[in-house]
Amino acid sequence: MVPFSILDLSLITRGGSVADALRNTCDLARAADGLGFHRYWLAEHHAMPGIASAATAVVIGQVAAATRRIRVGAGGIMLPNHSPLVVAEQFGTLETLFPGRIDLGLGRAPGADQRTARALRRDPDAPDRFAQDVVELLDYFEPLDETDTHRVRAIPGAGLRVPVWLLGSSLFSAVLAARLGLPYAFASHFAPAQMEDAITLYR
Repeated sequence: MVPFSILDLSLITRGGSVADALRNTCDLARAADGLGFHRYWLAEHHAMPGIASAATAVVIGQVAAATRRIRVGAGGIMLPNHSPLVVAEQFGTLETLFPGRIDLGLGRAPGADQRTARALRRDPDAPDRFAQDVVELLDYFEPLDETDTHRVRAIPGAGLRVPVWLLGSSLFSAVLAARLGLPYAFASHFAPAQMEDAITLYR
């Protein structure tokens, strides 16, 4: 059987509120869980009037609490907007609360316009450090070495098996995911013409 999954932006419908959108997300996730869907991912977007999933890790926690079996995660967290340590701690916390059910998808786009990106205190050079930030984040999930007292630790996070995916709408993340041995998801709704090239390159 082909495993089906859902990518949700927690859309705010015309005449509806943010609270309605978040309730709808939990209702849809419960329905997907009952129907046997494999994953339910939420995406990070900021300052967009029709999208309620800006605080993505918080919404993931609500969805995981409202469901029983389905994997829940980010499709994705825009890593240049965040410290890798903070992301590791957030998803380490989620994995601790909902063991074996949390996925972490990472992207390098802003998920926002330029003014909003500046309000997020996004470093303009952060996308250029995406590969290094991914490696740093992966390191925070490694088991603790009690003899290394100088290493920064993600607690919760260290030693947890949180699957990390790379997401992309270009060929960059396909190459990086292949090099790091990470699973890869292509945003075909953004760039359908590049999907086959990206998947071929990744494989």
